Amino acid sequence: MYASVANADQQTGIPHFDSKYEIEKHIQLLGIPHTVVAPVYFSENLLTLWTLPGLIQGTLAIPLPPDRPLQQISVQDISAFVALVLENPDRFMGKRIDVASDELTGKRAAEIVSAASGRQIDYVQQPIAEVYKMSPDAAKMSEWFDAVGYSADIETLRRDYPETGWHTFQEWAEAQDWSILNPEGAKTNAA
Repeated sequence: MYASVANADQQTGIPHFDSKYEIEKHIQLLGIPHTVVAPVYFSENLLTLWTLPGLIQGTLAIPLPPDRPLQQISVQDISAFVALVLENPDRFMGKRIDVASDELTGKRAAEIVSAASGRQIDYVQQPIAEVYKMSPDAAKMSEWFDAVGYSADIETLRRDYPETGWHTFQEWAEAQDWSILNPEGAKTNAA
């Protein structure tokens, strides 16, 4: 089993997508039994150094328009799907499957995190020029999210693989410990 990224087989022009697809093609050339699981944007990306400082300040800053949907998936759902693949190799042999569990806008994500955390989180469209300064690869990916976006078939995934126990972004957010957004609470938790 190889973990790739959704839509990497669609000539996105995103360097890290393209490199994953080169590996996929190499695996095919080897002729070995394989399955490719290709997840979309991780829900957990909200908890990284890219977005967490903004959340602590009360903003969710992503370089997408506030009403542009983005497919997402939790690490828990990826793990459950990979376990299903590993437990049923014949069912998945030779397949490439893009996996996602929800699709929502940045504005809606901020509303959900606000409700789940009990703190007001406002959505802000981060200027793409800022992202280019930090990572041209991430900037190209963000531009692709806005122009094209992921195309995993969430409805079919939920229907065909219910044993995965797919979670919505809201379910994921409600399960998080948002005390990390309170700098005082974060110090207490770290002690």
